[in-house]
Order: sequence, then structure tokens, then C-alpha cells
Amino acid sequence: MNHWPDLLMATVRLDQKSRAIVRSISDSFIHALANYFGSGPTDIELARKQHQAYSDALSQNGVAVTTLDADQNHPDCVFVEDQAVVIDGHVLLPVPGHESRRGEQPPIADFLAEHLKGYQICKMEPPAMMDGGDILRLGNLFFVGRSTRTNDAGISELRDLLTHLGHELRVLDIPSHALHLTSVASTPTDNIILAPEGYLTPESFGEMPEGCEIIMMPEEEVYGCNTIGLPGNKVIIPQGYPTVQKTLEEKGLDCIILDMSQIREADGSLTCCSIFY
Repeated sequence: MNHWPDLLMATVRLDQKSRAIVRSISDSFIHALANYFGSGPTDIELARKQHQAYSDALSQNGVAVTTLDADQNHPDCVFVEDQAVVIDGHVLLPVPGHESRRGEQPPIADFLAEHLKGYQICKMEPPAMMDGGDILRLGNLFFVGRSTRTNDAGISELRDLLTHLGHELRVLDIPSHALHLTSVASTPTDNIILAPEGYLTPESFGEMPEGCEIIMMPEEEVYGCNTIGLPGNKVIIPQGYPTVQKTLEEKGLDCIILDMSQIREADGSLTCCSIFY
């Protein structure tokens, strides 16, 4: 990835969320990595019902959803967000930060290459590593989390691209008790960042662009800070986080509430389960 195309690096804005990839839950899901939000899933059938409700919520709100087959050899394969980042005109394939997850990527890369004809495929190479879950976009401002899954070499490749394009990248250090940047923050709209106390501060993000704001939530509602904003003033949120729900409803958003309990047990959040493209 030494030569970047003259394209804007971006996760998808709300107005671009028309198509998404999800991936079925594998029979080995009970062995998924779990160190942060949970101690490991215990009920695969319940997890599958919750995942189906997730896919249905996207479909019912205007998103064309494609479900890829599970990989029984990769317990975490449902968490597709980490494997690819679709950008304007090309696809970034990072080196996932946990070695056990690197075999999940080929079917996702193949699907995107087939369905995004003309997009340029950019593939990271070690020692750079990055999970898609560490990239957050607010308008044309980009944030990346330096975490156990995203290292300085990966951040450097991302910075090279954005510097080449004249765009700003801000780096946040993710605390040891959190997995990813998007595990603890999200953009329910294109001008709001939702983040939890005890993990990040407003200062972590720096000065906000005009018209944008950071809304801090109680530390105990950290999991609720991961949301999926959709067109039409809709936002998907996890069940059980009343402050998050009340705050977003007061902003005029229509909250779609999903039970994610078994997904959470595998350290997964809403955004983890889809790639918009």
C-alpha cells in the first residue's frame, strides 16, 4: 500500500447505507474471543435469533442485506466489520489484529471484489495491523483507535493516505479495558459522537467541527454507545441502555431496539456485525 489513489478514505455516511454484508453465526461461536463485555456466548440458537433480528432490522429499514455463509473454523466470523473497510472507490483490507481471525477475510474480500467492479483493492501487509472496528468517521473527519488490534504501522498507512488527500486523521488511545474505538463510541448521526465516561473524554476527540457535538454517556452504558445510524432519523441501539435511548430520542431520532445479549457475550456490538458498501 505504498501508492494511494486520489480517493477519500471513508467509512460509510448515513446517506450511503443502502447495502450491507452480514455473516451467519458459526457452530463454533461459543469459542469466540471474549475479554471485555462478556465471558463467551452460551446459547448459539439464541445468538442466531438475535442475529436474524439484526439482519431483519436492517432490511426493514431500506438496507439490502447479503448474508455470507459462516466459517465453522472461525468462531468470530460473524464480526465482519473488522475484515474490510469500503471507501469511496476502493476497498481497504486490513491485517486483522488477532491472528486467529485472519482466515475470515478471503470470502469477504472476494464478495466485495465481485460486487464492486472498478473499485481498487488495497491490502495491508504485516507488520501493519488494523481492525475495521477501530475506524470512526464524523463527516470528513476521521478517527482511529490505537488499540491491541490496531498498531502504529497500520495507523501510519492510514495517515499516509489521508495526508496525501489533505484530510485530517486523529488518533485516540483506546484504554486497556476496551477492545475497539467503535466498541465504545459511534456516530448515530453524521454530526454526533456518542461516547462513554470512564473510557474516553471529549478532549480525546479534539475540537469538533462546527455543528457537531460529543455526547457523553454514563460509564455503565458503554455498550449502548455503539449504535448504527440509518437514513430517515432512525438509529439501531442495543436493548437495556435507557440513558442512550432517552438522549437519542430527545435528539429526534427513532430508536430501533435490539436484544444483543449473546452477541455481547462474544465482545460483539451492533456495528461489528455488518459492512456497509
